[in-house]
Amino acid sequence: MPVNLRNRSLLSLVHHSERDLHYLLDLSRDLKRAKYAGTGSRRLEGRNIALVFEKTSTRTRCAFEVAAHDEGAHVTYIDPVSSQIGHKESMKDTARVLGRMYDAIEYRGASQEVVEELAQFAGVPVFNGLTDEFHPTQMLADVLTMTEHCAKPLQEIAYAFVGDGRNNVAGSLLLVGAKLGMDVRIGAPRELWPSEQHVALCRDVAAGSGARLTVTDDPVVAVRGVDFVHTDVWVSMGEPVETWAERIALLLPYQVNQELLAATENPRVRFMHCLPALHDTHTVVGARIAEQYPELANGVEVTDDVFESSANIAFDQAENRMHTIKALLVAALG
Repeated sequence: MPVNLRNRSLLSLVHHSERDLHYLLDLSRDLKRAKYAGTGSRRLEGRNIALVFEKTSTRTRCAFEVAAHDEGAHVTYIDPVSSQIGHKESMKDTARVLGRMYDAIEYRGASQEVVEELAQFAGVPVFNGLTDEFHPTQMLADVLTMTEHCAKPLQEIAYAFVGDGRNNVAGSLLLVGAKLGMDVRIGAPRELWPSEQHVALCRDVAAGSGARLTVTDDPVVAVRGVDFVHTDVWVSMGEPVETWAERIALLLPYQVNQELLAATENPRVRFMHCLPALHDTHTVVGARIAEQYPELANGVEVTDDVFESSANIAFDQAENRMHTIKALLVAALG
């Protein structure tokens, strides 16, 4: 049967099938080619989309705005201080208001329960731009980027995430790879492994797709033979600054540096990061960490020499956020 994603929300990837994901990836490629060729169509003319950001972002906001404008839709950006959400008005009530004015809603914030409540009461498609548990739009961009940089069939591609294995990117990479039958490894200290419930869910999915899933505390075992090495910041947005000392002590052996890339034994290995990355001291946070922890002056989760090398394809990922989000909007509303 043909895939029909019309009016479908995207909350976590849990309820999207392998066929759904392949459809979105194929549509992303088509829309990307059309944009480069200047042959795009305005499939979302007259549509209105609300962008609700309780956590700020560069890539997610820009990707949704450009994707919507390219296809003829209008967007309203609602930031943490320009609405009554959580102050005078619950998310349930907000959902019932926005659903009467907009054709779709994007939400980026902390709680997965909040985005699911929004979808339950809005009556229009809701897209998860990031929660503490899942980052589904990033996953579409990541898989598209991997297929662009590796000629292997999707089921033969191997990738590793090293770092904080509990965060939303690590968990979502495990889930999307399980859905698509890929070889996925998580390299993290045991204290920062994904939850047992999430790993069990992914293993159940993998049993049907043929995916190979590995969770290990040995970073070299995690990366050996992979085509791509992913990482993310060690302390996520909203976590207290005191967390840094604990995370650095745990995660320094998982830093993506030239030695770890060499341990892949793959001269064509590529580095991926959802950004922003703490790879130098040119940001307030990067400078503050380097001052307190001199051993991290050349980068935190990734060293500057890796980030500035030809192995880094994180900016291809960033661009592909826009193409894959456009596919999501067109599939649901076009």
